[in-house]
Amino acid sequence: MVKNDIMTPLTALLRECCAGFESAVARMKDEKNAVEDIANEALNLLWNLCESSSQALSVFNRAGLLDLVVQCLERHPDNVELATSAAHCLHTVTEDNPELLCSVNATVLNALEAVLMSSQSSMAHTLLRTLAAGSLWNMKGNIPAARQAQGLGAVVATLSRCLDLDANGVLLDLRRAEEDRDRDAPAVTDGDDAAAGLVVEEMEEDEEEVPQRRNGKAVKVDTDISDLLPRGKEELREATALLTAQQTSLEIIVNMCCSDDPSDDEWEEESSSDDSDMCPDGPESGLMSPLCLSAEVQGALINHSIPEKVLKKTEFPTEEVTNVCHQNSSWRSLIKKMRRVQSRALTCLHSLLSTMDAECLGGAAALQAAAQHLSSLVFGAAEITKDEEFLEAVISAMRSLLQMIASKNIPQCMTPQQLMSLSDAATRCDVVSVRVNAVAILGITGSTLAKEKGTAETVQMIGSALLEVATRDTDLVVNGEALDALFDVFADGDEAETAAKNIQLLPALKALQPVFKAKIRKEGRGKYSPQQLCVLDNIKVNLRRFIGYLEKVVKK
Repeated sequence: MVKNDIMTPLTALLRECCAGFESAVARMKDEKNAVEDIANEALNLLWNLCESSSQALSVFNRAGLLDLVVQCLERHPDNVELATSAAHCLHTVTEDNPELLCSVNATVLNALEAVLMSSQSSMAHTLLRTLAAGSLWNMKGNIPAARQAQGLGAVVATLSRCLDLDANGVLLDLRRAEEDRDRDAPAVTDGDDAAAGLVVEEMEEDEEEVPQRRNGKAVKVDTDISDLLPRGKEELREATALLTAQQTSLEIIVNMCCSDDPSDDEWEEESSSDDSDMCPDGPESGLMSPLCLSAEVQGALINHSIPEKVLKKTEFPTEEVTNVCHQNSSWRSLIKKMRRVQSRALTCLHSLLSTMDAECLGGAAALQAAAQHLSSLVFGAAEITKDEEFLEAVISAMRSLLQMIASKNIPQCMTPQQLMSLSDAATRCDVVSVRVNAVAILGITGSTLAKEKGTAETVQMIGSALLEVATRDTDLVVNGEALDALFDVFADGDEAETAAKNIQLLPALKALQPVFKAKIRKEGRGKYSPQQLCVLDNIKVNLRRFIGYLEKVVKK
């Protein structure tokens, strides 16, 4: 579409619509404004084009479309649907777009501020304010210095209020309201419910194909399908808006915690654990480059109790709300969106753990409680879930938390059986970062246990699992992480020495060394990034040194 110059007529149409807002015939009560309807459709198309095409984004920048989008945003008191489409578009085009940000002026900032100050309590307005907060965060460099603190406070306060909403209770209330309305209205056919469910299902299927991360940041994905739902599904629209708002809020917080490093590599933590001192208490993450938060951002997040609210969202949804939604074909499709909110909350928790110190997160007791909670999410069911998105999110959060706990010498809470169960599930997962983080968890726990008396048997079990991964995994990144974990687990201590002897660690590593070197030489250059290769080369050197260390231990 962009190649065939869709942007020229689309721009002209949007300009014509915006020029006709005031002259359009005033709509009667419950009567839609045709000009605003057309503008809404044009904005949705523009938003999707800019999200999918850098060429469309470049045209957006040059054609002065920012003013038109803001003009639509300013219609929010009378037309929240139009304003929300404008906010979605603005949130998309302002992310990592310095060319556009140069043209941001007071009019744009004032329009966003007006949205943030709106007080309507509907879920549609909650989503609108959330998107405005995300856009303002993207434009933070354009806010005058004297108003920076106020702007940051408004953004975090908006996200906080969105996360305050009890999604379980709201969804149950909305579903009951729909049932009450349906009882008093003409019969709704199964076809109507099926149509609504089909719309959500198709959008979810499309969404799964969209990358969830770009430049280390959570990517905004077009998940708001409320404009596609059949008329008369007001409660379902509100439910969808709420879930989209909470997902977006969590993604914005993730981006607030991320660095601006353009590197997109999935393996930034595969260096030795010695290298993870960018943040004193936070491990480096396989999903993003961590950056210690500025005092202002950290203070705002803590003042609004964001860590506690994010942790609470990891408990969503309850079994009750899941069952209620499952009983209706149109609401059933919201279950995926609810699970996505939970996954985003886990990713957000991981980001907060990677960028804040232990005391900011509530101290030892809070960290242990969080660890118990994450363990219950993973091990509470009869078997570990095969949902890769959830598994990736919960294991990355668990890795960050366990690393922080280990650094503070706080007792670990995972049993050896749970560790092995986690390792077994992760090694069967196709997502590399899941396998990497699971191996790292084994390393963190094993190195802690190796310092305690009477743990040789458990350390031996962990060592055997790590050797298996280092030898058999098909990905060099995972092989390297497993070796790095082995170095940490067997670095020192009588228990480690006993376990190393029992699993024949020295001969196993000697046999693995030439295979690992050959694999780097054969596969490395074409398949892995320069940064990953640099880390792998360091691990190769450390492997040689570690073998030398083990030889000295044997000779003692």
